[in-house]
Amino acid sequence: MVLPNQLTVLRIILSPIFLFFFLSGNPLFRQISIAIFIVAALTDWYDGWLARKFNYITDWGKFWDPLADKILTSTAFIGLVILGILQLWMVIIILLRDFIITILRAYADYKGASFPTSNYAKAKTFIQMAFLYYLLVLYTGINTPQVFNGHEKIFFVLMDGSFIYYTMLFITIITFHSGVTYIYKNWHLILRLFRFET
Repeated sequence: MVLPNQLTVLRIILSPIFLFFFLSGNPLFRQISIAIFIVAALTDWYDGWLARKFNYITDWGKFWDPLADKILTSTAFIGLVILGILQLWMVIIILLRDFIITILRAYADYKGASFPTSNYAKAKTFIQMAFLYYLLVLYTGINTPQVFNGHEKIFFVLMDGSFIYYTMLFITIITFHSGVTYIYKNWHLILRLFRFET
């Protein structure tokens, strides 16, 4: 197995390890979980760079690399739901949209078709990841006495429940809308891909 694919496997393995540490209730373990999440996210950039530079592009990688990304982000979203920070129904919509589109694109790549990623979808992904980092870091800070003590007011403002709810609602809406837009624009290609249309 080539190195980029090994990094993809590593990202999948690190996802449940991150979740275990993040939900542990131990401040030190939570700090370690952030490091694990960052390392896992960096493997996504690095394996993509390696695949392009050295032409380590395989059918296996085309399918599993984007899926590994969604496994990692989904794990973070689920962890935040378990802790009561995010609403389950919003996360379900995001996860369903992202997995459906990711599997469609991976299958298209496997069949030799091309589903280009729009700037809208890229912006959606960036906003999702930025908000995840925001929540993970702040929640870890709140639960780390050395960081939280003396900065209570700042943390309470940054982790305001209404702000989190409406920001997540906005992300849910644009995620769902981008998925509907993606399917609409590529509908004929999807039909041909699954041989419903000649």
